Order: sequence, then structure tokens, then C-alpha cells
Amino acid sequence: MPPAGGAPPRGRPGARHRASHLAAHWPIVGGALHCERVPLSAIAAAVGTPTYVYSSAGIREACRQLDAALAGIPHRLHYAMKANGSLGVLGVVRGCGAGIDCVSGGELYRARQAGFRGADTFVGGVGKNEDEIAASIAAEVACITAESDDELRLISRVAVAAGATAPVAIRVNPEVAVEAFHEYVKTGQSGDKFGIPFDAALGSAQLAASLPGLRLVGLHQHLGSQLFGMAALAEATGKLLGLLARLRAESPAAAAALATLDLGGGIGVRYEDEDEPDLAELGRIAREAHAASGLEICLEPGRFLVAGAGALLTRVLYHKRSGARTFVVTDAGMNDLLRPALYDAYHRVEAVHASPLHERVEVVGPVCESGDFLALDREIGAVRPGDLLTLQTAGAYGFVMSSNYNARPRAAEVLVDGARWGVIRERERHEDLVRGERVTPEWSTIA
Repeated sequence: MPPAGGAPPRGRPGARHRASHLAAHWPIVGGALHCERVPLSAIAAAVGTPTYVYSSAGIREACRQLDAALAGIPHRLHYAMKANGSLGVLGVVRGCGAGIDCVSGGELYRARQAGFRGADTFVGGVGKNEDEIAASIAAEVACITAESDDELRLISRVAVAAGATAPVAIRVNPEVAVEAFHEYVKTGQSGDKFGIPFDAALGSAQLAASLPGLRLVGLHQHLGSQLFGMAALAEATGKLLGLLARLRAESPAAAAALATLDLGGGIGVRYEDEDEPDLAELGRIAREAHAASGLEICLEPGRFLVAGAGALLTRVLYHKRSGARTFVVTDAGMNDLLRPALYDAYHRVEAVHASPLHERVEVVGPVCESGDFLALDREIGAVRPGDLLTLQTAGAYGFVMSSNYNARPRAAEVLVDGARWGVIRERERHEDLVRGERVTPEWSTIA
């Protein structure tokens, strides 16, 4: 599933007032921005910038909200770790009792390093290779979600070769249209690369139940990102329940081992002034799905658990004018936070030390690209070189999408828990940039 979400059109000015959802875990104390009870200026002084900072309380609160929405029915949250795979963040999520959803062999490895067991783990992804499937079977994961008949056959061959039985789910493309700010965040419409087309899903489920080495344990869907109203989810879930009813009626043996109905993720988060996602309606849909199916209901939240819990802390390098534009140049760029350049995504810019004066600026980075910007045509508190800024709601698809473009070391990451904080990823050094490389290769020849 592609990362995305939460972007007004380029050039939309930022409001001077803080969004209410930032106040709880990002308070202003004595005129200075904190993460929980830790001043961000203290983190910058100790660790440097750019640095990603995460609120443990913010992650826990998001988990609590979803568990409360699904209270009263058998359910499980499986965190979609593609949103943020840092081990320290994964540790907080695991402490909330959630499982994990992986979409690559590397993510499966990271999840294991963070302490998630096979029974806690779903493995998805539209293009799993044979090694990734074998690793998932060896880890005894709870479910491998298949997205094509070819993949089902490959999982079967790998499982038989290993003398194992692989639990599988079918990812169904419900072919339901959703409203989204960008085409890249839609994953459940006709013609999308994800999932099995709806009219072929029954046959795929029957195939899964018939192949050696497979046990069909679930049906799965995912519509895309940034769902606020739940009408599309209700429609898609209705179609998934209809498919389940047909499978039970036409192939009761194939449906016999089904245990989970996975409604996917994509629950929206506020980047600026969007409405809150309708968690009460989400709960109603989940309860009706459980009542109709008798199965455990699973959700795969990613962004919802971590986006608002994270911010990118950066320092102003320069302040200059060019023509009619005023530029604030920071030490964080598109290699640190790609979403603005990739999607025109909006992140609220907030000075660590508030100023009574405001100015309209372009917040840009040091990367040698005209597309290297963090915020355009934005009204922010007046800042000068040396001042600290934050890019808010950056806990999802932030560090995890960062790169070494322009040979820039990747940022540090810090976790805050109340009045304590600690580094969960050290800042890369220049020597890290060339680790594993050679100026002259060890040549081989073909006989």
C-alpha cells in the first residue's frame, strides 16, 4: 500500500492557531514547544538536528482509541509498520498489545528484532518473493495474505517443500471508489494493482482451500489512506460479507478454517483542519461484520497510530529573499521528509520558541533540487538563523521514506516518554554512507 495522505493544494497558507489534536502531546510550556514534558530545545542541544521525535503517549492514546471503538467484540490491531518501522516505535506498539503487519522480508526481520512473535504477525504485500514467503513460513506467522492465484500456488509449493502448512488469507479488491487527495493513496478500486479482483475472489478462495500446504484462515480488504467518513468502508465490508456468505454456501469445506475478517487500515489523521475520523461509525461497521460473520475482526492501522505522535525537529540555517519570495532554509530537506515534495503533502510548521511576529515564507531544505521544500507560501512565526522549527504530524512516512540523496546522513530518532527521552536511532555519520562499497570491485569473469 502506498504511503500518502493529508495534503491541501500547494500554496495553501497555514493557520496561526495550533490544531487542537497537537495540544495534548506537544504542549507549549513557558513559550517553548515540548514533546510531552521534554523541551524540544533540550533534545536539539543534545542530539543535534534534523531529528525525528516521537511521543510514546501519543502512540498509546491512538491504540486506546481504536481498541475502545471495537470494544465488546473479538478484535486485534495489527500495526502496519510500513508507516514507521523504527524499533523503538515498534516496542511501544507491542507494549499496547497490538500485532504487526509486514509487507517485506526486511519488515518481518525488524518485527522479530522488536520482539513480535510469529503468532503476532501478518505478512502482506503485492509482490512477495520466494525467500520472503519461506521466511514467513519459518517464522510461523499467523497469516500470509495472498494477492493473486500465482502467489497462492507459490506459497503452496514453498510450504510443501518445507513440510509445513501455511495459513493464508485472500486480499480482495472490493472495487469501491474512495475520495482521496491523491490518486496514489487509493488501493481498492477496479484496476488497482492490489488484491484479487472482486469477481475472481470466490474462485481464488476455493483454490486456496484446495492447494496442498495451505489453510485458508481469513478474508482481507484495504481501501487506501486517509479515511474520515466510513461510507466506503461500509460498502466494501458489505461486499466482503457477501463473498463470505457465498463461500460458505457454495464451498463449506473451503470456509471451514476461516477465523479472521480483516477490514484493513487507512484511518485518517488530521494534518491541518480536517475532521476527526468517525471512529464510532468504524466501531458500528466492525460490530455488524462480527455479528454477520462470527469471525474475529482485524484492523491494520499504520498512520493513525504514529503520525500525530511524531515531529521532525530542524534548525534554520538561512533567511533570505529572492524576488517576491522569502525563503527559510533549514537543515532538514526532502531526503529527510519526502512527503511534501512527493505529494504536495501538508505538515504544520511550528517554531519551538513562539514569536509574536508572523511572516509568509517558503520553508525549504538544503538539497540541490528545486523540488526540495517542506512548506510553501506558509504564514509562520518569524524565525532567524539558529532558531528551531518542527514539522508536525510527521511520525508516519517520515524517517521510513528518508534517503541519503546528496550524500546526506539520515536523521537521528528520539523517543519521549513523560519526562524522559532517549535516542532510538543514532544519526548516521559520513562513514556510514560508504559502508559496504568499494572503489574497485573484486572482479569476476565468466568462464
